[in-house]
Amino acid sequence: MNLIISALLKIAINTRFLLKNKLEGIGRVTFEIVKRMVENHPEDDFIFFFDRAYDESFIFGKNVTPVILNPPARHPILWYCWFEIAIPKALKKYKPDVFLSPDNYLSLKAKTKTVLITHDLAHIHYPNEIPFLTKKFYNHYVQKYIERADQIITVSDFTKKDIIQNYGTSSDKIEVVYNACTPNFQPAEDHEKDAIRKKYAEEQAYFFYIGSINPRKNIIRLIKAFDQFKEKTKSPIKLLLGGRLAWQSGPIKDTFENAKYKSEIKLLGYLEEEELPKVISAAKALVYISLFEGFGLPILEAMYCDTPVITSKVTSMLEVAGDAALMIDPTSVDEIANAMEEIQDKTFAESLVQAGRKQREKFNWDRSAEQVYNCLKKATLSQV
Repeated sequence: MNLIISALLKIAINTRFLLKNKLEGIGRVTFEIVKRMVENHPEDDFIFFFDRAYDESFIFGKNVTPVILNPPARHPILWYCWFEIAIPKALKKYKPDVFLSPDNYLSLKAKTKTVLITHDLAHIHYPNEIPFLTKKFYNHYVQKYIERADQIITVSDFTKKDIIQNYGTSSDKIEVVYNACTPNFQPAEDHEKDAIRKKYAEEQAYFFYIGSINPRKNIIRLIKAFDQFKEKTKSPIKLLLGGRLAWQSGPIKDTFENAKYKSEIKLLGYLEEEELPKVISAAKALVYISLFEGFGLPILEAMYCDTPVITSKVTSMLEVAGDAALMIDPTSVDEIANAMEEIQDKTFAESLVQAGRKQREKFNWDRSAEQVYNCLKKATLSQV
């Protein structure tokens, strides 16, 4: 897509997930894309809509006008208030050419041309793993959002096909723009790896998972597979789980408490940005065996850290991993355990690392940011 439009743009952006020290998932994608657009297009004006007090580090240039809109939108009722009351008023006031909403939501009442980033349709495939009110909200609004958007961006071909299949959306309306990896994900020095193992794993090797701790991430089977692996191999290797406990984490906690090798499993919670690449880099392997992903960013982060990956041969993970990971059936505890054993082979693990160095080149934030920017331009064309 190569569009050339001479007129300067005024671009409004939903930046409510730009939270200091909490850039997870959508917040990270928003940061990487939006920062580059602001810096690469100083001729344009950007209006950032926050739903709470913002940190100055997120104001990426003099061409950014930050605006706080109440209420803080972290509940279905407040989502409605923010997107259907606050956002339309702000768009009417600031009169942007286009509105970018990178978090699956948009405003149905707003008249402004809108580009929506839809990361996945997990609510369709795993409805029982979503809180009741959130599920009701998604079931009512997501299709309306898809239909309302002037342009849709998805983060994988899998999600694009999922939208077309479930909502009948025209393929021409949807652009695939891949996520990528930040420069701080790179192999750690040997002394840094030693320090990480000492800090988190009693100086032992470890498998690592990073992401929210919820049922869709398949943590229960991961723990059971680790027990099976330990029982069979008697290996001293440990399992580290990084990420916040999310919804419906009770059964996961129960599985952890009842694990035979519970003492060899560590719940690390949230890891700071500076620490995470080192923890990934020092791991024996990243074990990311989610049941469903719109993208699966940790797979790519591990590749940039030269860490072998075990992941699921389902949804977008096939697309991100390519032939650079050990692919398993995430519903099979046996396959997960066998993969943990198989990846102990140093020659095989190194072959995955080498393949990962090639695969990761397909994903680039600079390229992705320009694709998003061109989608914003395209959305304004129908105004002419």
